[in-house]
Amino acid sequence: MSQPRRVVITGLGWVTSLGHEVESVWADLLAGRSGVRTISRFDTTQYSTKIGGEIPDWNHPNLNGRDAKRLDRFGQFALNAAIDAVNDSGLDFAKENPWRCGSIIGSGIGGIEEFEQGYRKLLEKGPDRVSPFMVPKLMCNAAPGNVSIHYGIHGPNSAPTSACASAAHAIGEALDTIHHNATDIMIAGGSEAALTPLGLACFVALKALSKRNDDPLHASRPFDKDRDGFILSEGAGIVVLEELEHAKARGAKIYCELLGWGQSADGSHITAPDEQGRGAAKAMEWALADAGKNLDQVDYINAHGTSTGLGDLAETRAVKLLFGHRAKQLPVSSTKSMTGHLLGASGGVEAVIVAKTIQTGNICPTVNLDNPDEECDLDYVPHTARDTGGKVKVAMSNSFGFGGHNVSLVFGKL
Repeated sequence: MSQPRRVVITGLGWVTSLGHEVESVWADLLAGRSGVRTISRFDTTQYSTKIGGEIPDWNHPNLNGRDAKRLDRFGQFALNAAIDAVNDSGLDFAKENPWRCGSIIGSGIGGIEEFEQGYRKLLEKGPDRVSPFMVPKLMCNAAPGNVSIHYGIHGPNSAPTSACASAAHAIGEALDTIHHNATDIMIAGGSEAALTPLGLACFVALKALSKRNDDPLHASRPFDKDRDGFILSEGAGIVVLEELEHAKARGAKIYCELLGWGQSADGSHITAPDEQGRGAAKAMEWALADAGKNLDQVDYINAHGTSTGLGDLAETRAVKLLFGHRAKQLPVSSTKSMTGHLLGASGGVEAVIVAKTIQTGNICPTVNLDNPDEECDLDYVPHTARDTGGKVKVAMSNSFGFGGHNVSLVFGKL
């Protein structure tokens, strides 16, 4: 059997509560700045949680008004980030075989804002006033569909929906299409815009969110003893994946190699993780096997680390279960301490972060880790970024979702 073709990341794009320019947001993350703020887009008077990773004054910079109106907010985020990623890659799709190029972009919830607005019109004005654009705006596959239309590409096109693992699933599936010679170029990641009245109410009802309303910058505190839930955020994270020789032939800038991925199911509870982290550990184990790397070669893990009591503890146990004696020497940080939790977009944003980590050798900190949980006792890179002098050769990114979905991606220095 022939060896899988090698895959590299040649373009990065994102939309986050800290901004949408990759380098400026990267600088903010290294400086430990948080994008969590008091929600301003709707009235939160009746909500116990009034903070989130909101993107204020969003003006879809890469889209004209007409195109933007045909997209839900999550679709705008996805297309905007994809355009930035493609521009960053230097690709010209007019010069590529469109059947060898595709897009896989996940979303946990999709166009919930369009759903809310459409349902309101139905109740207040009747069925004849529901927009004909409602379905194409709210469907989760609107994100990759509109990216493929924008670039006129005809290869694999789908939208994994696996809660907070959606973007990581998308990137893993996109990787496989290039590995197995079905494509040469894939646009992959995730997008989410669930910070709406209904979206916020749903997660408040689950008692999943932090209520640290008077101190938003310090509300997301993964692995801290005083953590009280995650911060609901919105945005998108997109990477351009490209077959190595194809990228070299056009003189592309290469951030890193995407080596492999693994996935598993907890199979135990619809919202709570396996308490011992067995499913998460198995996803990491299989990802390393797919990547052809061993435990001793891993230099950094970007944790799922959402700032929930059960989740952070389960992930810590998973790292210990897999890495054994090495666990406490391995840097593990949660960038959700600054970005909040973008649900189905998280794995995309964190793929961009890991690509920059490998490119620069700088590890982002876990901020707000003031009072570590006694059972969360790994090296979480607290408070301050760490310059490794370019020593991050292999890194992992974890994404775990409601439903028991576990995904781990493995990246390497080329």
